[in-house]
Amino acid sequence: MTAISCDLMSRLRRAAPHFARANRGNIAMTFALTLVPLLSFVGAAIGYSRAAKARTSMQAALDSTALMLSKDLSSGVITTSQIASQAQAYFSALYTNKDSKGVTISASYTQANGSSGSTVQVSGSGSINTDFMKVAGIPNMNFNASSTATWGANLLRVALVLDNTGSMADYNKIGALQTAAKNLVTQLSGLAQKNGDVYISVVPFEVDVNVGTANVGANWLRWDLWDPKNYSNSGTPWTTYCSSSNAPYYNYWMTKAQCLGHASSLGENDSSFAWNHNTGSPNHSQWNGCVTDRDKLDTSTTGPGYDVDATVPSSTTTNFPADQDQSCPVAQILPLTYNWTQVNSTIDAMSPGGATNQTIGLQWGWLSLLQQSPLNAPSEDVNSIYQHIIILFTDGLNTRDRWYGNGSATETSVDNRMKTLCTNIKKSGVTIFTVQIDTDGAGQSAVLPACATDASHFFMLTQPSQIATAFSQIGTEISKLRVAK
Repeated sequence: MTAISCDLMSRLRRAAPHFARANRGNIAMTFALTLVPLLSFVGAAIGYSRAAKARTSMQAALDSTALMLSKDLSSGVITTSQIASQAQAYFSALYTNKDSKGVTISASYTQANGSSGSTVQVSGSGSINTDFMKVAGIPNMNFNASSTATWGANLLRVALVLDNTGSMADYNKIGALQTAAKNLVTQLSGLAQKNGDVYISVVPFEVDVNVGTANVGANWLRWDLWDPKNYSNSGTPWTTYCSSSNAPYYNYWMTKAQCLGHASSLGENDSSFAWNHNTGSPNHSQWNGCVTDRDKLDTSTTGPGYDVDATVPSSTTTNFPADQDQSCPVAQILPLTYNWTQVNSTIDAMSPGGATNQTIGLQWGWLSLLQQSPLNAPSEDVNSIYQHIIILFTDGLNTRDRWYGNGSATETSVDNRMKTLCTNIKKSGVTIFTVQIDTDGAGQSAVLPACATDASHFFMLTQPSQIATAFSQIGTEISKLRVAK
């Protein structure tokens, strides 16, 4: 043994008794003992963060998948037997988190029952591999999420306001409209689980609307502007009873209400328009069922008036003037109903004729949704949620109402009345879809895009074949409510 070795051994023997009493190395031992749980806590935080990120991505993908499945199911794109495969296809395209392992999803459908809407539920699960937590015996962290899309739970009240003017005969636009409207009725009525879940009204319009001769005794009509005769056929050529020195209205076919309305729009008792027929006291049985616009409150084109609000009729100024327009719509207004045969029959009865007054059609569409005179919509359950919707379809621009326009040229004054009406309707909470078809290059309406609830609720078409697609899209939008997580 060398001297270095002997000396080392000697020192160790002398130091040995002090090891038992020494405490300066305990901090290292303590650190060693706490290192494992410390690493576990750090690892848990990192692992939890990665798992939370993966779950958040999964939730977003499931939400989108559930919503797209609900759209496909309610619009007939897929059947209930295809839910699982379509859910997997949508989810796989949407979920791209690379940390996730063993991801699986499932989808289930529940048919509407009573007041509960149809639902589709999509659930998913997965895991992430851990790093530091493996020290604590936790090699992975699991996570899961689910999303439920519900539709058809809200009760629907929909007014179809449909253009029946003469130009609808061109290119058989009236036929394309009838087909599209009836398909929409089928689509919306299919959302009803019981009678009353969905109601639909139909309002055919031109310059006037036809409320039906069965209402001849209604207390909301006024007769002081009515004359069953609009022209004399005793001579050649026939002559109108509305004379005017104000071209382009000269000898234009007008009813008494429209003739005197045009006079007042240019100034009270304007002599350029005169009614040249002794009305006398004709029998109301001669009435054809037409009514024209209610009174305005002033002579301006943009001011308030009963023609642009929902005031309950109770007096001469608030009542609806009986009219005798020679192009009175053949199809009468149909109040809200769930008699789908009656709805389709009204649509089938539509026939083109007359000039364009979208305002009067829109007002009666609004009135059809209200529980008041004249159309008295069915009562609503206070415990239910209702969607009130107007779908306005037209193939032209406004050309005439009770006060303005010659029935041929576009009339901005009629547009101005309509803008006020649209504002009032939207303030009441009604959703408005507007659809315009322009087959003759007249151009986009100045009022229809603004009248719609928003830009997505306005449809601009150029071909009759596009009407069916637009109505189908509207039906799909109406039937979609929300994604409920």
